[in-house]
Amino acid sequence: MLETLDRLKSIIADVEAQRRGYLLTLDPSYLKAYGVSDESVRRDAQALQALVAGDPLQNHRAGHLALTVAAKLREIDDIVKTAQTSSGPAALALIRSLDEIRSQIDQMVDHERFLLVDHERRAGALEQRKAWLIATAVVIVAVLAVVALALARREALRRRKAIAENVALHGDLVARDKKIRRLVDANIVGIIIWEVEGRILEANDEFLRMVGYDREDLTAGRLHRTTLTPPEWRDRDARTVAELKRIGAAQPFEKEYLRKDGSRVPVLIGGAMFEEGTSQGVGFVLDLTERKRAVEALRQSEERFRTLVQFSFDVYWETDAQHRFIHQEFAESLADAPELGSEIGKTRWEVPYLEPDEEGWRKHRETLDAHLPFRDFELARHGPDGSKRYVSVSGLPVFDETGRFVGYRGVGRHITERRRAEEALRAMQAELAHANRVTTMGELSASIAHEVNQPIAATVTNAEAALRWLRAQPPDLDEVRASLSRIVEDGKRAGNVISGIRALINKVPPRKDRFDLNEAILEMIALTRSEVLRHGILLRTELAPGLPGVDGDRTQLQQVTLNLILNAIEAMGGIDARARELRINTEREAAGGVLVTVRDSGPGLDPTDMERVFKAFYTTKPKGMGMGLAICRSMVEAHGGRMWASANEPGGAVFQFTLPLERDESVPARHVRPNPAA
Repeated sequence: MLETLDRLKSIIADVEAQRRGYLLTLDPSYLKAYGVSDESVRRDAQALQALVAGDPLQNHRAGHLALTVAAKLREIDDIVKTAQTSSGPAALALIRSLDEIRSQIDQMVDHERFLLVDHERRAGALEQRKAWLIATAVVIVAVLAVVALALARREALRRRKAIAENVALHGDLVARDKKIRRLVDANIVGIIIWEVEGRILEANDEFLRMVGYDREDLTAGRLHRTTLTPPEWRDRDARTVAELKRIGAAQPFEKEYLRKDGSRVPVLIGGAMFEEGTSQGVGFVLDLTERKRAVEALRQSEERFRTLVQFSFDVYWETDAQHRFIHQEFAESLADAPELGSEIGKTRWEVPYLEPDEEGWRKHRETLDAHLPFRDFELARHGPDGSKRYVSVSGLPVFDETGRFVGYRGVGRHITERRRAEEALRAMQAELAHANRVTTMGELSASIAHEVNQPIAATVTNAEAALRWLRAQPPDLDEVRASLSRIVEDGKRAGNVISGIRALINKVPPRKDRFDLNEAILEMIALTRSEVLRHGILLRTELAPGLPGVDGDRTQLQQVTLNLILNAIEAMGGIDARARELRINTEREAAGGVLVTVRDSGPGLDPTDMERVFKAFYTTKPKGMGMGLAICRSMVEAHGGRMWASANEPGGAVFQFTLPLERDESVPARHVRPNPAA
């Protein structure tokens, strides 16, 4: 109040000074300032009335002061407007009348100061009474302090505990609310809030995506259980509503929703009422579209797999980590399938078998224990009629998501008929090979006679020499012993020639031994030496030293070499323009096998015949059967190798074949020196 009076008094002084300045100088700049001051005077006069509204005397004075100020300001304004025509002293006299306003303000200030002093006096008395009351209260509090302190402590403990419980409950509530909000916003599943009669009040984005509606449709109330549910599912919905009303919750079940575009979406839905007595609840909806597609894809995959097994394999099997059968499915076409479940829980080698031998099983079990895939492992079992039943088994290891081995999956195929056909084919090939060898021996009869006659003639000569040394006087026994030793060597040589010829001609079953390929080739070169000399052919050999031994049938591979040498000799028999040269090479392949090469300088082969010469009954010789090279290739392939032909430069043909090396090659074959000319 005093601040307002002081401010009003200061503003009145400013107004007086501004009017006086204008009346004395008639400077218009004073008019701009006092226009603002007039408004301040009026505003503070009105504010003063509001401040003293509760004091009748001061309110009367404030009202009179406001009227006086307004009247004086109007008078001064009129004087200012006529200042240029009026006399200056008269105008200044009127302005001095503002002293009346100052007087009224001073009266109000004095009254307010009196009231302030009285208020301070009464406040002091009140403070004294307060001090007495406080002293009295202290005495009372002191009396009740012990009891109050105990009660307060007890109450504080109770409140602290209640606060802690409330804080914990509030924290749980906030955390639960965050989890629910996170679940709703995460759109992992569709969430809806509904009325039991069917209207959907709220839904998250995932549910709206499922049914193809948007927020505007939801706000407009266009989402209703009846419109979203196909007719055939409405009875199921009615049972769900009855269940909700009865127990307040509905167990999840599958149904379909109609999308906005008319298509359908399969869903899994469950829900619960908010609380008993309400008509609203929450529902959780899971889109089953991808799962249905996956189930259908899995069903089709299983159908394709079963069809594949039925038509491609005779059995599908699974084993556990200990290689025991845990599942078997046999093709319907399999006539002699074992009784279903009879082999479950057993390993493959615990089921009665005939083949392979212990070594074969040992290698197979090493593969299984190493968790490696295997293919075409063959075994033989007893057939229902007592015969052998051959089975070829292939399998792949199975690992779980952590990489732990859990077993094998694989298939099996009965190959009994195939084995019988292979055996018949091998027998037929053996017959053809034997016939080919006999034919070859007939063609080599002159060479054979020459090779046999040489040691026989040498034997006769050495025998005659021995007789002469015995008839001498005295007999020269040292020369006799030398002659007899040469006779023994010549006899062994003749015997070796005969044994080699007999081995080639005889029908012996195929054998698989390790032998020195270079030695086998040299034996065939020795057998054909007479033919080579008779045709004037220069024979060169380059047999790789230290060549590892090969595994196979020595007789069959010698027949291959013999056929290639005889074909080369015959091909070069009719050429006169250039030298006749036959080269036989052996070398170690980079891939780990042995390569044998036979080159001649004959007329060569037509490029179109490079592959046809290995076909059965195809021949380029006038009297040929067309079986030699076909038999040779089949023998090489039976040993795991391959055979081919190419052109020789500048003329002639090249025949080559490879043989694999499968066993330990740390011990080389006996060193054989190259024979540059034979």
